Amino acid sequence: MDGRKKRILVTGGAGFIGSHLCEQLLAEGNEVICLDNFFTGAKQKVVHLLENPYFELVRHDVIMPFYIEVDEIYNLACPASPVHYQQNAIKTIKTSVMGSINMLGLAKRVNARILQASTSEVYGDPELHPQPESYWGNVNPIGVRSCYDEGKRCAESLFVNYHVQNQVAIKIARIFNTYGPKMEPDDGRVVSNFIVQALRNENITIFGDGTQSRSFQYVDDLVDGLKRLMQTPPDFIGPVNIGNPNEFTMLELAEKIISLTGSRSRITHLPLPEDDPIQRQPDIALAKEKLGGWQPKVELEEGLQKTIAYFDELLKTS
Repeated sequence: MDGRKKRILVTGGAGFIGSHLCEQLLAEGNEVICLDNFFTGAKQKVVHLLENPYFELVRHDVIMPFYIEVDEIYNLACPASPVHYQQNAIKTIKTSVMGSINMLGLAKRVNARILQASTSEVYGDPELHPQPESYWGNVNPIGVRSCYDEGKRCAESLFVNYHVQNQVAIKIARIFNTYGPKMEPDDGRVVSNFIVQALRNENITIFGDGTQSRSFQYVDDLVDGLKRLMQTPPDFIGPVNIGNPNEFTMLELAEKIISLTGSRSRITHLPLPEDDPIQRQPDIALAKEKLGGWQPKVELEEGLQKTIAYFDELLKTS
């Protein structure tokens, strides 16, 4: 980059993951433009960055075209928790599909490298365990989760075809369950739900019998993986799984959070939602090989302690 700062656009930059990414890209000396329509993102996640002269915050919806000169684009814009993406299913699909078209068009015009934040949800309720990138998935195309699952699958197709037809420099990351500070207390994700319920000494609600499993990665590990993927050679486009392969059942997670918070909460059970995956665990062999030896460093207990401390402070001041 001939010694000059890179100009980096982060769509969805005021969201949970985007705000962490903006912080780290700025800390590395880049110029960062954070684009967000604040549907699920929040200004307070990035307001402390506004005093940095190399940070810009722009209210804009990726469904509409956006014109700017940049070197790299991280396309993170899309509601990611079931509560939010099912709230306006059409909007969710538009964000994935039209947002990808607009950002890919921008990358093509200015010759920028672009990374798509895809998701483990492209695997649906997997019949193969753990899930390698070669697995095509088991997705219900008309189910309640399809607005997100199929939107992200279509976005991957758009990225690959822009690469093949127009030589756009693309990267595709399939992100598995991620948690950490700056999550919203009401976003419906399991880690934030359990922590908030435990801190309030409310019943912890588990859907189904609690034997369904997930793999949880701390947000710092994910951001490290995304940045490494962006810098890989042009001939590696992905998709690549970025997640923590350590698997836990919902019961194990709830019990660990009760223990770490010293909560008086009890565990209760509710019916399992439609199309809720029974297992989700990444095969990260490709990430280890292609991302400079990347692998998750933060163990679940350490990450949960940091996240609990964040929510404890948040609930005291809200």
